[in-house]
Amino acid sequence: MSADGLTVCPSETGTTWVIQPQGPLQGTITIPGDKSISHRALMLGALASGKTTIQGLLLGEDPRSTAHCFRALGADISELNTEQVQVQGIGLGQLQEPTTVLDAGNSGTTLRLMLGILASHPDRLFTVTGDASLRSRPMGRIVKPLQQMGADIWGRQGDTLAPLAVRGRRLQPIHYPSPIASAQVKSCLMFAGLMTEGQTTITEPALSRDHSERMFAAFGADIAIDPETCSVTVTGPAQLQGQAIIVPGDISSAAFWLVAAAIVPGSDVWIENVGVNPTRTGVLEVLEQMGAKITLAHQRTVAGEPVADIHIQHSLLQGTIIEGPVIPRLVDEVPILAVAALCAQGQTIIRDAEELRVKESDRLTAMATQLQKMGAQLTELPDGLEIQGGASLQGAEVESFGDHRVGMSLAIAALNATGSTTIHRAEAASISYPNFVTTLQQLWPS
Repeated sequence: MSADGLTVCPSETGTTWVIQPQGPLQGTITIPGDKSISHRALMLGALASGKTTIQGLLLGEDPRSTAHCFRALGADISELNTEQVQVQGIGLGQLQEPTTVLDAGNSGTTLRLMLGILASHPDRLFTVTGDASLRSRPMGRIVKPLQQMGADIWGRQGDTLAPLAVRGRRLQPIHYPSPIASAQVKSCLMFAGLMTEGQTTITEPALSRDHSERMFAAFGADIAIDPETCSVTVTGPAQLQGQAIIVPGDISSAAFWLVAAAIVPGSDVWIENVGVNPTRTGVLEVLEQMGAKITLAHQRTVAGEPVADIHIQHSLLQGTIIEGPVIPRLVDEVPILAVAALCAQGQTIIRDAEELRVKESDRLTAMATQLQKMGAQLTELPDGLEIQGGASLQGAEVESFGDHRVGMSLAIAALNATGSTTIHRAEAASISYPNFVTTLQQLWPS
């Protein structure tokens, strides 16, 4: 497929994008549904009694992996070919023992959250795996607290890597002080607490995204939140009832266009129906801190989640320091913020982001090495990046490493480079943003 400024070249080894800048980005767009909310809606819908209707579900590869796994566990989930999906739940505690291995694909959220569900279903045997990338990602942070609850889980390298086998048991409630602020760790234990008699409490060092808390409450779970101590308590066993869920646009997907509009001269973009949950808006705060012209309009609450339309215009950005408690609220946006930093004046330092080394790729190394090919001046730190702004980027041949956020971030960097940029393994974008190319073409002047 080819259009002015963009050529898409599929092959047996993957898809390549060739991008040639085409000037300002202008227009109004919508973005895919929030990936985190989509996963949780499918899982809770499968565990609830009655029917759940999900409007605006992300139709990416990761939610498809979740739907595939829960169909194998007995839930009736309609095909993910429209953004309206029906889930006929089987009731908490009623999961079937599958006849095959549960494959989470590339989705760490699917595998990690599902472990808490499987471990708490007694007298059933489950085996879970994923693709080569997921099989290399650490699962010990999930397995260890589940084992403290009495879970029977074993796998490679001391039960820390998939494939993992799970023998469901009746678990015991615990108070788990998580050493990291991780919505996946917290949500996994919250799911385990749904089937566990008593109070399961998770305390974090900083506040992570709270989609699970909001959605658990919507489905009828008994939860208590203590913002001062960053704690959440689930009292089980729960009674869940199917719901009508509306999924807002994913701010992690919006972030690509926020940065693109901010760095490409003359750009003026509206992004409609974006989830602006305060545990996810770190990217907005950092961009505003850097001098971006951002306006939130039509702010409202949809199905328990705050939503707004976002207006972003080109502006002269300034370097900043990104560290500390804001990191869990923008950890997925660090790759694209690195691109913004390259186009800012002065130095930007990103710290406390070592979590990015165990994502779909080592995102710190991936972004550092590939942006350097484009002429960027930056230094890789053990837990982040030190970026010198103001460099003139040059088109180059770069690699996504099969990581959707790396590939799309490099595509945005290409919009502010001289000459064409070739991005290999760009098909990874389908994990979270299947229509990324279409959206880019929509924003270019005709």
